Amino acid sequence: MSDSLTFAVPKGRILNEALPVMARAGVVPEEAFHDKANRSLTFATTRSDMSIIRVRAFDVATFVAHGAAQLGIVGSDVIEEFDYADLYAPVDLDIGHCHLAVAEPKEGAASVDGASHVRVATKYPNLTRRFFEQRGVQAECVKLNGAMEIAPALGLAGRIVDLVSSGQTLKDNGLVETGHILDITARLIVNRAALKTDPRVAALVEAFRRDASERKAA
Repeated sequence: MSDSLTFAVPKGRILNEALPVMARAGVVPEEAFHDKANRSLTFATTRSDMSIIRVRAFDVATFVAHGAAQLGIVGSDVIEEFDYADLYAPVDLDIGHCHLAVAEPKEGAASVDGASHVRVATKYPNLTRRFFEQRGVQAECVKLNGAMEIAPALGLAGRIVDLVSSGQTLKDNGLVETGHILDITARLIVNRAALKTDPRVAALVEAFRRDASERKAA
């Protein structure tokens, strides 16, 4: 059994909602974690046997799948995009609600599409290809890590696939939603091997599951 546990959390939209959930399960970062000027990626917690790493959402899944972190929190969009065999998502935390959608300009997709395929800007190439394949369409994916909304206006792609919450960002950039791919919530994820070999991991899973059940019942 490893002497220390590592818990991975994502930068960005989910984190603020995740922190109270983590606290109720006994995962509380040190004060330095909340200092916006602090650029560290690794932090201590109130548990002597656990540290927290704060990384990009896509990297949370990679760290946990490969055993560099034993547990983490990430959106179900990331889990579905990577589909790591060594990743297990035992608890839906019922936070971070949004959805993954296809969007295009109000006047329709630009002429960058070919006769038998569409060109889509996204950071979700696997989910995007799967969505269009199920509709008999080949998707040529242009991988972007951000600023998807400007791709159609610049002729890079006729459509985008991205996360949508309120829809205001799409509206501000002259885009409309034309396809619903996936409803998303944040999940607790664990490394399968760690869950089998380290009882602390199983205990944390149960703590998060209990909290999720209590919130649902309230």
